[in-house]
Amino acid sequence: MIGIDEIMTYLPHRYPFLLIDRIVEFEENKRVVGIKNVTINEPFFQGHFPGHPIMPGVLLLEAMAQTGGVLALKSDPEPSKKVIYFMSIDKAKFRKPVLPGDQVRFELDLLKVRSTIRTFKGVALVDGVIVAEAEMMAMIVDK
Repeated sequence: MIGIDEIMTYLPHRYPFLLIDRIVEFEENKRVVGIKNVTINEPFFQGHFPGHPIMPGVLLLEAMAQTGGVLALKSDPEPSKKVIYFMSIDKAKFRKPVLPGDQVRFELDLLKVRSTIRTFKGVALVDGVIVAEAEMMAMIVDK
């Protein structure tokens, strides 16, 4: 398991934009599984939506991308000298709303490595049910 302190060594994100809490599975250059515990205290619930809080789909995709970023950077021989930039999203689908109290599990597989580019396929699940899915691309660059 990779805790929040180690996650922050790979990702530059901080509150309120660090959207994953821990990594529960990691296979170098292959697969990663991250967890986000969604609470009513999330800052986005104030406006999305008052009286009917739903985690914004774009933040589910961002959390998925951050999970992929941990996979890419932890697999790099010099992660402290690198940063990863999100490049594209394809085939994004939102299946069910994510609510306060849900625990989201992000499962990502590395599809392709081409030079500094990484392509991932991911799903977000709550209680084993897919709530979102997407393919995404990111680039690792020097800091």
